[in-house]
Amino acid sequence: MKNTEPTLMQTGTDRPAKSKTDQFYDDVLTGLQSAPKYLNSKYFYDANGDKLFQELMNCEEYYPTNCELEIFSERTAEICKAVIGDGDAFDLIELGAGDATKSTYLLQYLMEQQADFTYLPIDISENVISYLNVTLPVTLTGIQITGLNGEYFDMLEKAASLSNKRKVVMFLGSNIGNMLVDEAESFCRELREHLSAGDMMLIGFDLKKNPKTILAAYNDKGGITKQFNLNLLERINREFGADFDTSKFEHYPTYDPETGACKSYLVSICDQEVKIGTETIRFLRDEYIFMEISQKFTIAQTDKMAKNGSFKPVYHFFDSRKWFTDVIWIAE
Repeated sequence: MKNTEPTLMQTGTDRPAKSKTDQFYDDVLTGLQSAPKYLNSKYFYDANGDKLFQELMNCEEYYPTNCELEIFSERTAEICKAVIGDGDAFDLIELGAGDATKSTYLLQYLMEQQADFTYLPIDISENVISYLNVTLPVTLTGIQITGLNGEYFDMLEKAASLSNKRKVVMFLGSNIGNMLVDEAESFCRELREHLSAGDMMLIGFDLKKNPKTILAAYNDKGGITKQFNLNLLERINREFGADFDTSKFEHYPTYDPETGACKSYLVSICDQEVKIGTETIRFLRDEYIFMEISQKFTIAQTDKMAKNGSFKPVYHFFDSRKWFTDVIWIAE
């Protein structure tokens, strides 16, 4: 996070909020001083992390991107017809927009249909938002875009303050799977609180499938997933002067076909100490850091999640192998 200037919170004391760098530092120490240790996966995405993730999406074993690209490229008209609805003006809000590769199919088609919309990509990565603000008006001439850099719910509130138009919120790439199931359900309930009846969600879910296929996607032969995980330790080194030796950690993914939880860990291969700022973090040999979860779902689970969050599932779009689904929910 390059922007380290504090912003003011509207509190009784008007004290400055923590800068993004300070919050990152606090979250790192909280996670690494916990038992068991963990790091928050949202911090994967600095400039180098963004680059590595693009490489990961293009590697042979990582199927989710191609599955969702198939849906967006081949079912574009159907998805857009549902999104346009009665033709009223709307804000198209994308949570975790990344490079907008998939959503560009929809953006292009919506513009061809002369739909009245504004695109509001939200991402925690300043690098991503800067990229979209510069490149999309060039590649999609005439698009109305306002990029928002920050946490999802903070930026949803900002989006609501910008206009009172109907909201269509996209949450693609199975980003919902980066949470435990109960956390994902809570997320959907909280998201609903930021929407009005009739607003819409377009959300991607990676579905349960052959366990070997899933595990290979998070343990690719080229080692890109490993680099992606280790980059977070390197980012901590870069930004806080820490002294992680990444050669002393091994990447270890697991997949449980019963629960659908695919998890990634970094395992210390020896007893070691790491200095982060003024703190010293001790690792025992074979001690792990929990890095991320990539939850896989059944259709029944996704429908239940919608209903528990006060949404109505109305459309399911699948790739040809039915490995992935993009669903449309209407806020009730």
